[in-house]
Amino acid sequence: MKSNPVAEHLSQCYGLNDANISLKPIGNGHINTTMLLKADDQALVVQKLNTDVFPAPEKLVENARLIEQHLTKKNNNGEYDLDIIRHVPTIENDFLVEYDRGVWRALEFIGGSYSEDVVASISQAQTAANAFGQFALALQDFQAEQLHHVIPNFHNLEMRFAAFKKVLEQNPLNRTALCQDDVDFCLAQQNLVAELKALDGTIPLRPCHNDTKINNMLFCTKSDNAKAVIDLDTCMPGYWLFDFGDMVRTFCSPEQEDSTNLNNVRVREEIFAAIVKGYVEPLQNVITDAEKQSFWLGTKVMTFMIGLRFLTDFIDGDNYFATKHANHNLERARNQFALYRDILDKEHTLKAILEINN
Repeated sequence: MKSNPVAEHLSQCYGLNDANISLKPIGNGHINTTMLLKADDQALVVQKLNTDVFPAPEKLVENARLIEQHLTKKNNNGEYDLDIIRHVPTIENDFLVEYDRGVWRALEFIGGSYSEDVVASISQAQTAANAFGQFALALQDFQAEQLHHVIPNFHNLEMRFAAFKKVLEQNPLNRTALCQDDVDFCLAQQNLVAELKALDGTIPLRPCHNDTKINNMLFCTKSDNAKAVIDLDTCMPGYWLFDFGDMVRTFCSPEQEDSTNLNNVRVREEIFAAIVKGYVEPLQNVITDAEKQSFWLGTKVMTFMIGLRFLTDFIDGDNYFATKHANHNLERARNQFALYRDILDKEHTLKAILEINN
């Protein structure tokens, strides 16, 4: 077997056997490089962290470990039943490894599980949303202010628009001509900023996952029940409307977020209803009326904002999201805008679903 210096070094750092070492990509993350490190019957998930996105990786790890510790206490008290993704220290008790101009960390491998990139059924959507609801409930007595803002202004739409306009002015690769209609569409959505500002002071600050994509929830291979909420990298202070909106964005379309089959990109109302039911059920005794009412805005904002970010990155030369080809970010942006348009078209129906389930 051809030797892999990275695999061998990480195996030594984490005290794995030195026989039959392998390192293979897993997952579909946009930011970090995620690999499965195996040595005989031992396995770890290792990640090369994107230090352009996370310039202070030690703060990322500190956040995640605070969440781990809080969830572990809840689990020990019978108040949280899902598996907990945990950081693994090196044999020298470090949680970060610098090697070959990269920064790596290791996480426990949660076996007997699988993830999905596209929701296949109503029950699957409700199960995943319920898991994120359980996660939110377990953290509702955790002080959000303890968490570092590892990506400042992550869900700050006003800032995202400012970054978009700056990139439009610079237009470094002259790509604006390829997407002028998309640019004009984005600029016409700036009313969303005012809608968000109107919420200031009306809803509580919460410790949020901030990346509640369907593939950040693991299902149990044997039962198809929820097994674990994963990827705690963007756990920061925030609002539940963003976590709810990100579920809508990633659960509701029958197409993956980079699909170019735009005629089939739409909100499946039955999946939307399953998200509402699944997410709200664990939170029913702690969620405020204002938070419930904010979910409609979250539905709109999260779908539009990620499209805006994809388009910004495309015009800027693809410096943030990992891409597979030249127009990948543009295709992602158009996919999200198609979903956003369908959300707006179905406003009456989706709002009614929210009212029924709230």
